[in-house]
Parts: sequence; C-alpha cells; structure tokens
Amino acid sequence: MTLGPRIRALRQARSLSVRQLAAEVGVSAATISQVERDINDPSLNTLRRIARALDTPIFDLFTAPAVSTPRVIRHDERVLAHAAHGEIQYWRVSPPGSKVEVLEGVLAPGTASSEEAWAHPAEECAVVLGGAVRLEIGDEVHELTVGDSASFDSRLPHRYVNPGTHTAQFLVSVTPPSY
Repeated sequence: MTLGPRIRALRQARSLSVRQLAAEVGVSAATISQVERDINDPSLNTLRRIARALDTPIFDLFTAPAVSTPRVIRHDERVLAHAAHGEIQYWRVSPPGSKVEVLEGVLAPGTASSEEAWAHPAEECAVVLGGAVRLEIGDEVHELTVGDSASFDSRLPHRYVNPGTHTAQFLVSVTPPSY
C-alpha cells in the first residue's frame, strides 16, 4: 500500500472526511485529496501534521497494517519434522512458511537431540512440558524441569539431552525457521 491509500485508509478508519482532516492539518481539502490519490507528495512537515491528526506515528503512514489469517493445525494433522541428528522426534506445531517455527520435541529416556552439539543461524527458545531436559550450550549445562525455559543464540553449538527415566517433552520456537 502506498502513502496516499494508507492515509485514506487511516482517515476512513477514524471516520474523518477529507475536509475534516484538511482542517485539522491546516491544508486544503484538495491537497488531502491529491495526497490520497498519490498525485501530490506532501512535505515532511505536512506528513507530521497528518500523522498527528490521525493520531498515529509518522512511520505508520508508510506501512500497511499487518493482516494475519489464523491457521489452525489439529493435533492429528501435525507433521513429523525431519530431525537430521540424534534420536529426537520434532512435531511441527506451527504452519509451514511461518516466521517463527514452533516444534514439539519428544526425547526418550537417555537420548539426545544429536550426538554432538551443533549450531544453526537462528534464535531459539525452549520450554519443558514434561520430564527433564539437560540443555547443553557450548560449555554450559542447564538442567531444566517442567515449566523451565531457556532462550539462546542458536549459532552457539547446542543440544537437548534427556537424562531422566521418563520421556521428556518440550516446545522449541526457532526464528528464522531452520528445520
């Protein structure tokens, strides 16, 4: 969406007429009309006054509102994500193409997500839902139990280990997606 149509959409969302907005900004209705039709490029000062009149930050005039359609994935429709390393099962919780990938990890007792710690260019956050998980990041070891979480730079070599006698279950959010 270009500047003019964005200003029009914001004006209409606030139930303002072209004349009302023009009066608040201190310009003619013709000027507002031309700006909204991308015929006239307003000065920075005019843009500031338009933003103030529309009660919005000036940068919002240049961005389209985010439109998000909910995507539901039923439990029985989840896909088992390929785990390149180790004995972990990753069930994809987020839909393909998401900006954040959310996976449910399941580790049997005494297993690990990979034989060796590995790295990938992303940011990661994990929360333990069941059992216990030992998170190894570089030389650091973090023992996590139900409800504990950890967030870290995935460029650091890391892996998840289940040191317990019960299955470990955890959610992992990764951005950008890397599985």
